[in-house]
Amino acid sequence: MRHVLAVAAALALSTSACAGTAKPDTDPKGVVPPISWGPCTDIKRPGGQTPAQQDPSVRCAKLAVPLDYENPGGDTIQLALIKVAATGQKRRLGSLVFNFGGPGGSGVDTLDQAAKSFDTLRARYDLISFDPRGVERSAGVRCGSDADLDRWVAVNTLPIDERTRLAGQAANREFARLCQRDSGSVLPYVGTVNAARDMDRLRTALREPKLNYFGMSYGTQLGAVYATLYPKNVGRMVLDAPLDPAITFGERTIAQTSGFQREYETFLKDCVKSGCEFGKTVKAASANVDRLMNRLVTKPLTVNGRQLTQGLASTGVAAALYSELSWPFLEKAIAAGIKGRGEALMFLADSYTGRDERGHFSTQMSSFPAITCVDSAERPDDQQLRGTWAESTRISPLFGGEGSGGLCRFWPVPGNDQARHVNATGSAPIVVVGGKGDPATPYQWAPRLTAELKTARLMTYEGEGHGAYTSGNRCIQRKVDSYLLSGKLPARGAVCSAT
Repeated sequence: MRHVLAVAAALALSTSACAGTAKPDTDPKGVVPPISWGPCTDIKRPGGQTPAQQDPSVRCAKLAVPLDYENPGGDTIQLALIKVAATGQKRRLGSLVFNFGGPGGSGVDTLDQAAKSFDTLRARYDLISFDPRGVERSAGVRCGSDADLDRWVAVNTLPIDERTRLAGQAANREFARLCQRDSGSVLPYVGTVNAARDMDRLRTALREPKLNYFGMSYGTQLGAVYATLYPKNVGRMVLDAPLDPAITFGERTIAQTSGFQREYETFLKDCVKSGCEFGKTVKAASANVDRLMNRLVTKPLTVNGRQLTQGLASTGVAAALYSELSWPFLEKAIAAGIKGRGEALMFLADSYTGRDERGHFSTQMSSFPAITCVDSAERPDDQQLRGTWAESTRISPLFGGEGSGGLCRFWPVPGNDQARHVNATGSAPIVVVGGKGDPATPYQWAPRLTAELKTARLMTYEGEGHGAYTSGNRCIQRKVDSYLLSGKLPARGAVCSAT
């Protein structure tokens, strides 16, 4: 669900009762102060570098929000914000708020990198994003040291046997313990419901009567929850690469495993069609990848003093499947790995886990489970996880596993299901965009979310990759831009082909 990765690749990633739970998102005096924008001083590139030159038109700020909305007069946290000002101020429509996915992606860093992809929208909107609570600069969740994370992300997922499964469980148990030790004070408050409340506070601070919003991947769930809590505050809202929040951890794992396996097979076919470097047929190419992965279990490749394990190599392959634009690089990365050079696969894995060249991790890998586990009361037992593991690894030994449930089983704070029930009855129309070839948020979730929201209209993209708008497909971009700029809804049943 981490659309942040797809954006980076394109550049180089039910209930009405819910509506009644929202509290007025104001300070104890009932006032949300306006935002004081200033220079951006800590923008980061994907490799952890600071930009050589910061665009002075890009501005940053902080917004105070309650840590616990049930106690609005208590402790606060600071949300990091970013603004890329509209180029056509005389025709400005207002602010357009983005969430690029995750959960756990930095909206501040991503918008700074991705703003040029939204130039048409920027002509009339100030582009706004933020690090959601629990992410990076906004009380980011930390779980252990960089060395701890290095060990966790390198855990192997092969061979498919009980020993491997139990080793993964032990790693998850220890990771959850470190999260409690290092971030226990914020873990209960980082869920999507509180993030949606933060967005309404942001809307108020921006002095916008309605929230215009563009959510991608996990950002679709955040937008759906916002529309459930505040249906009358919804302006123009687009949800691209949608998640169905109602499904269980097990259902999510099976669907995503199927999606990544399908995309992997499509990649192999495309690779062979254009003269694949690591196999003349799909069968041969697949067998060569399998041999590489099995060899890495016992003989990892040394890359600049690190070890490219099978677990990291599999993560690298999955990372490149988020965007069709990454497939040529993936071909060369696999071919190099087969020849004993693991630098490219390690680069792909690091892009996914948020590890920079200095060995420092962003909060990506910690924020993701922190938000995911708080957003569900589900805590699967060993029997349930064993069933998920068996079914998903049967579908794909390379991408299968226990999924998020395997870590949430050990999570140190309880979750609740409020973020799983969405119903935007009473809101303005919402546009949902689903992709037929999306591995991370499979297409079947798009019509489901559309139906759950009640006020949404579905548009279908027939191409590959995670997310339609940032794929570069002009049909999708024209229809989305038309809605956000003029309010014109796409026709019912609208379809855009891959070409």
